[in-house]
Amino acid sequence: MPIYSYQADSATGRTKRGLAVGLSEGEVIFKLRKKELAVTAIKDVTNEPLSRFLRLISPIKSRDLVIFARQFSVMISANVPVVESLLVLVDQTGNLTLKNMIAEIAFDVDSGSFLSDALSKHPRVFSELFVNIVRSGETSGRLDEVLNYLADEMESNYDMIAKIRGAMIYPAFIITALFGVGIVLMVYVIPNLTVILLETGADLPFSTRIVIATSDFLVSYFWLVIIVFVAAVLGIRLYLKTYAGRRQWDLLKIKLPIFGKLFQYIYLMRFSRSLSTLLKGGVTITRSLEIVAAVVGNTIYRELILETLESINDGNPLATVFEASDRMPRMVPQMIAVGEKTGKIDSVLDRLTAFYTRESGNMLDNLSKLMEPIIMVIMGIGVGIMVAAVLLPMYNLASQF
Repeated sequence: MPIYSYQADSATGRTKRGLAVGLSEGEVIFKLRKKELAVTAIKDVTNEPLSRFLRLISPIKSRDLVIFARQFSVMISANVPVVESLLVLVDQTGNLTLKNMIAEIAFDVDSGSFLSDALSKHPRVFSELFVNIVRSGETSGRLDEVLNYLADEMESNYDMIAKIRGAMIYPAFIITALFGVGIVLMVYVIPNLTVILLETGADLPFSTRIVIATSDFLVSYFWLVIIVFVAAVLGIRLYLKTYAGRRQWDLLKIKLPIFGKLFQYIYLMRFSRSLSTLLKGGVTITRSLEIVAAVVGNTIYRELILETLESINDGNPLATVFEASDRMPRMVPQMIAVGEKTGKIDSVLDRLTAFYTRESGNMLDNLSKLMEPIIMVIMGIGVGIMVAAVLLPMYNLASQF
């Protein structure tokens, strides 16, 4: 979809400049006139470097999609036609990349495509879960309902992710700062103190000799440390792109002493929420499991869900594989079995989602409170080592005079 740069005069006489998307200059001018803007200059800047740069630095974030889904669901619920709703969202969306994408979707739908087919052309933005929910809503004539489901679930996911990131900001900042201060001490401060200590000829403690040796190595081979670090990071990233590497990493995450249980709760919450949303949207159980396996975000649980899918195709209940797995808490297959018997599987999944959402939130709150004393202990140990290794020998030296 073309992007146009425009200059226009408002009703109050003020000059306004901006970017807009449209099929042609005439369409952009028409839309601006509806906003009481008189266009004085307009230019197609789709392929200009500045336009490409703006699209590059404005990636579509989760928050942008949450706002899009909520606004879209509200307008569809108000019986606004799909194309008209999308065109309104083009004007209301601030993100240039998403604005351009919505305009393309509106053009495809206006040309006769289904909304789900138009969305599926952008798989990096709209997941299989999103597309299939929309497709089921189109098929059943309940597009407004499924869009509300999607908006609610996307908002819940966004809130949980934001909470996790918020809990990790403080410890990540402190650990990074400690690492940076340690490097500065080892490279710039310790070498100057080493000269003083060695000139005395005193017998240095073992901890002091270790710190001095580490400092000498970093000063002499700092370039090698950087090369090894970069190579290690690249090697790990390449290994994680392989199936075996990704599986080992996913297994490690759910086995971690403190965070393992939190990761497990998050994956179970994602599984139950996604499956419930798909089933409510009218997607078949087999197709729902295929989609959930792709969006659950963990290889171990993905394998478990795909194994469950094979079991269902063989005529077994949904809870059969879950009951035999040690990765699934006993409560999950028991509740799913009850849901299958009563025909209320979506309600049971909603209860599981609510439970694991609450448990994840409680664990995050507890971890946030626990992080501060742990970090203080780590800082104390680091300061203690530096005092024992550097300041103590200097104090002993001064006391001899």
